Amino acid sequence: MTSLRKLGSSDLEVFPLALGGNVFGWTADQDRSFAVLDAYTAAGGNFVDTADSYSAWVDGNSGGESETVLGRWLAARGNRDDVVLATKVSQHPEYPGLSAANIKAAADASLRRLGTDHIDLYYTHFDKPEVPVEEIIGALDELVKAGKVRHIAASNISAERLAASLEFSDREGLARYVALQPHYNLVSRDTYEGGLRGLAERSGLAAVPYYALAAGFLTGKYRPGASVDSPRAGGAAKHLETERGRRVLAVLDEIAEAHDAPVATVALAWLAAQPTVAAPIASARTVEQLPALLGVAELSLTDDEVARLTRASA
Repeated sequence: MTSLRKLGSSDLEVFPLALGGNVFGWTADQDRSFAVLDAYTAAGGNFVDTADSYSAWVDGNSGGESETVLGRWLAARGNRDDVVLATKVSQHPEYPGLSAANIKAAADASLRRLGTDHIDLYYTHFDKPEVPVEEIIGALDELVKAGKVRHIAASNISAERLAASLEFSDREGLARYVALQPHYNLVSRDTYEGGLRGLAERSGLAAVPYYALAAGFLTGKYRPGASVDSPRAGGAAKHLETERGRRVLAVLDEIAEAHDAPVATVALAWLAAQPTVAAPIASARTVEQLPALLGVAELSLTDDEVARLTRASA
């Protein structure tokens, strides 16, 4: 049985891989999404990450599609209490921003789509520096006091704004961020390492990195001359053009061969070994893509292997 990890200072215990819900209602229809969710939970997974805006960028979608699919699955399986459910506010076309009124309205809309009376982890999706942290934290605290949200978290936020938020929570005795969702992976380290990670360490925040596989590049399927059928192929393939990208891929290949493990599993294992990281986020469009992601729960890299990847990705 895979050990669950404590999420920061919260009482939440999560599987070491968060299943990304960005594909539900986008590249995975409802049936395929249900199959992926079933396989993930059957393997011991309990941490599902979505957002109210997923997938508003798709023609014909209006936002909330992922939450709706997820809500239908929870209702069909009757397993709400077994799942740590994370969603986000600020980017839904009908509920943009982080004003107090919008946070509350968006949370109610998410709860309706998810078919539940509470969200376990509620993120501010993208910080809005024009809104005072006092207003944001105050609104989130009201949701916690009302029982609609168990814990709060932040994504895409500067170290300065995060520090101000934590200071206000501590000073006023209000709900406090317990987790951070940064853009972080082997080919994007400066998006988290440094001031933001240092603050997370000092403040007891858990990191739940997104783009953990660099839009698919760190699965190893992008190679010179290879053609990949994916909506994100262009963004992922650009890493092949950099010396660092090629260097990282070479070391990943060596370590993956040594462990007889997929490249993606090794890339996720490096992330999982980093300070503050509780669970990387990765999504799967099909059940066949899941084993390489789930493998992070069982693969422990040696200190030397972690160091080699760290050097290659510098």
